[in-house]
Amino acid sequence: MAYDFDLYVIGAGSGGVRAARFAAGFGAKVAVAESRYLGGTCVNVGCVPKKLLVYGAHFAEDFEQSSGFGWTPGEAKFDWATLIANKDREINRLNGIYRNLLVNSGVTLHEGHARIVDPNTVEINGERYTAKNILIATGGWPQIPEIPGHEHAISSNQAFFLKELPKRVVVVGGGYIAVEFAGIFHGLGAETTLLYRGELFLRGFDGSVRKHLQEELTKRGMNLQFNSDIERIDKQSDGSLKVTLKDGRELEADCVFYATGRRPMLDNLGLENTGVKLDKKGFIEVDEQYQTAEPSILALGDVIGRVQLTPVALAEGMAVARRLFKPEQYRPVDYKMIPTAVFSLPNIGTVGLSEEEAREAGHEVQIFESRFRPMKLTLTDCQERTLMKLVVDAKTDKVLGCHMVGPDAGEIVQGLAIALKAGATKRDFDETIGVHPTAAEEFVTMRTPVNA
Repeated sequence: MAYDFDLYVIGAGSGGVRAARFAAGFGAKVAVAESRYLGGTCVNVGCVPKKLLVYGAHFAEDFEQSSGFGWTPGEAKFDWATLIANKDREINRLNGIYRNLLVNSGVTLHEGHARIVDPNTVEINGERYTAKNILIATGGWPQIPEIPGHEHAISSNQAFFLKELPKRVVVVGGGYIAVEFAGIFHGLGAETTLLYRGELFLRGFDGSVRKHLQEELTKRGMNLQFNSDIERIDKQSDGSLKVTLKDGRELEADCVFYATGRRPMLDNLGLENTGVKLDKKGFIEVDEQYQTAEPSILALGDVIGRVQLTPVALAEGMAVARRLFKPEQYRPVDYKMIPTAVFSLPNIGTVGLSEEEAREAGHEVQIFESRFRPMKLTLTDCQERTLMKLVVDAKTDKVLGCHMVGPDAGEIVQGLAIALKAGATKRDFDETIGVHPTAAEEFVTMRTPVNA
């Protein structure tokens, strides 16, 4: 049978665009459908605008610390509207770049909501197209629990477009999105409360990292409320919000921001017309080659619920394009040693196993840990401390995990991720000459295990 397209991609986010571009480059006839914005969550309501807001939030510290270096800054004033307008301009520029990437690759772009009619047919804007392969890359969507008054809360989707900076913000959640936005609001001057129902935020991260960040955020004056959850939200006559907690306490806020999880975006996608199966959490089930239970349909990225990170979706998109259209170049995505950063203030950078994961996996571990005040702060009153930690297999000397909390942690850990991916040992670290004076050199000068 002759198909209109060799590959029809639903979703023009990071993974979908990567798969489409490279498939077209390999000679396939490709179309992409997008109903919202080119570039997906990351470019529009995720990592890119969030990082821009994190940069903005950091300037308050820079102004404060500059006096120790002889500067006498004038009165600093922050304008939220300017930051958001400049952010919007940059995102619009990136949208254009994504459009050009697709069109210049020979990909056909369909703008509208695509729905799968049968395993080889997609309908969009009243037109139907056939495809030998359909790739679902529709990403995720934030969820707000349906408590009384949930309509008064916002998610990350709305946070990037607030008309003004709220004076009092309650951020609900314990994952990296909650921690990052709490840092943004707090850094820009809002009275910020971070509320989490668990014992300590960032579950799954190394315990030392979690505790260290808790200490640093507390030093900065952020109100951390653990073992707490919201019962209801009521809007007051003056427009403010009364937040009633499950233990009966009440908080006053101008904004309640929920970051308590994301669901796969499968709304009106037509999966009922296929043999595609979902797992118990509602994500699309795929095998190691991103194949669904329907032979002609594949899925990748946040919609399959594996590692929900932009660079992972990019790698998965490349793997799909190669397997389908350039099999001699195909190699599976390796999900081990994936580095990641949390753009909290201060930042977190991490790669490999946490101490807890290493012990659970049966490793006999040595822990190397350093906490210090960065050189930049020695001329200031700021008492922030940086944490660096290595998790080492005591028997093989292999470095199993590397963790950092402090300025530029993500930038530093990216380079170390290459070393860990290559199987570096603690001896390799020890024999590497440091760059002086830097914080990064601490990773190659830790000599004595803390658990010796």
